[in-house]
Amino acid sequence: MTAKILESFGGKLAEQWVATLLTPAFVFWLGGFAAILQRWGWPSLMAQFTPIPEPLQIALLVGLFCLIVVSAFVVQRFDRATLRFLEGYWHPWLHPLRQFRIRYYRDRQANLTQQSQALRAIEAQKTTILQTLKTAIATHGAQRLTADQRAEYLRLNDQLLTPTQQATLIRLGQELRAMPTTTADLMPTRLGNLLRTAERKPLEKYGLDAIICWSRLWMLLPDAVKKDLQEARDDLNTAARIWLWSLLFCAWTLMGDWRSISSGLWITWPLILGLLSAGFAYGWTLEAASTYGDLIEAAFDLHRHLLYQALRWNIPPDPVVEQRVGRELTQYLRRRS
Repeated sequence: MTAKILESFGGKLAEQWVATLLTPAFVFWLGGFAAILQRWGWPSLMAQFTPIPEPLQIALLVGLFCLIVVSAFVVQRFDRATLRFLEGYWHPWLHPLRQFRIRYYRDRQANLTQQSQALRAIEAQKTTILQTLKTAIATHGAQRLTADQRAEYLRLNDQLLTPTQQATLIRLGQELRAMPTTTADLMPTRLGNLLRTAERKPLEKYGLDAIICWSRLWMLLPDAVKKDLQEARDDLNTAARIWLWSLLFCAWTLMGDWRSISSGLWITWPLILGLLSAGFAYGWTLEAASTYGDLIEAAFDLHRHLLYQALRWNIPPDPVVEQRVGRELTQYLRRRS
């Protein structure tokens, strides 16, 4: 019986070790060990480790494992703070940089809107020409059109915009959809604009403020929807956590031997790897935030009626009326009035 218990415990402990090895915390401390090894060398470390009694060596290894686990737990507590920083909720002393970035996105939004409107105007103009040609064909027949008019009709009937113009219009639309519709809601980072857009869409479409209504709606959602949303949120938190670990990894640069100029790149390799990992993690947060925002919007699109039913409010039958009723419901949840 004891052997089976020990075998089971050993198996679970091994699984825990494997799970720990695959965490960013282990990669962080492994990088630190590599930096220390580079600074002092393997023989020097072994010369200090070998004289230690074996029980103390085992305790030291267990302590290192506990350090990895505790550090992973501590860094996980900063998921929300890291995510808010990446969104652009910066300390007041960074206010000038925040305003500069918001002005950048405001100018870019205006530029994208102008380009999109220009392409839409070209599309509308060609649509008018096409409708005129169709009317002429219906009235007089295609034979009365000149060769140039027939060629123009065939070209416009097949495609109003050129492939390049269509691709540009799609790209502009995607980038504009990733920004809030009002300039007052702009954030200083792409991630902040993505999540702010997701927060504002239910308010613009249904008059429901996602910040106020989301906690209530969450309790009413089906389990399958909750599971998808939770997985998307966990993906976003994981990306933000890896971004933070990547920045912390850059600190191992301080372990380099700065007296040796010939070491060159070997001194800065933690900085290079950390910055590359941070860039990858930030791109991951953008993709995860886009998915999470889409799921939040879909939850309001498909399940907002559950909120009305649970609060005993009449479901508005008309989209225009729903805007007003949704704002009244938001006001009720905010102030209970």
